[in-house]
Amino acid sequence: MALRLITDAAVEPITLEEAKAHLRVDHTDDDEWIARFIRASRRNAERFLSRALITQTWEMVIDSLPDVAPYAVKIPYPPLQSVVSIKYDGEDGVEVEYGVDSYDVDTVSEPGWVVPATTWPTTIEAINAVRIRFIAGYAPGTDSPVDLAANVPEDIKGGILLHLAHMYQNRETVSEKTLIIAPQAYEWLMRPYRIDIGMA
Repeated sequence: MALRLITDAAVEPITLEEAKAHLRVDHTDDDEWIARFIRASRRNAERFLSRALITQTWEMVIDSLPDVAPYAVKIPYPPLQSVVSIKYDGEDGVEVEYGVDSYDVDTVSEPGWVVPATTWPTTIEAINAVRIRFIAGYAPGTDSPVDLAANVPEDIKGGILLHLAHMYQNRETVSEKTLIIAPQAYEWLMRPYRIDIGMA
């Protein structure tokens, strides 16, 4: 299985103002650095949790579709919002889009699932023969930029702030003590939300 990011998050779960308040920074000299650390901390959290935090579009590439019941395909990086398309290379090697009425999507379970109404179509026997494009991430409160991160759990935001502060305060030298303390507090907040879907 391979994953390709199609469209990244439009905003971050932590605003620059929230980050600066946490860091107790009242100047603008480091704004660019802090913005980079916010983005890096969010991506680090997503890798650790195997979750998408803010609405983003991904494509999962697999070699084949399951041919035994229950025929379910697990979709990584929950919470799953929707499946955009399922495309596969038919036996003749020509790409076909599987009709949206031919499968059902479970967006409640974590991770989400997609199952065919009956059985999956036959694909060519080749690597990367199936491509499932999906939208994942905590659904926004509204279309307002302020509310796009409203549904990200507070514990996850707290973990991101801890990671952000750790990077900001230790840009040059990281001692053994800070290496031990920061991840421990981070895991206390994050681990309850971690999903095991076979990804690092």
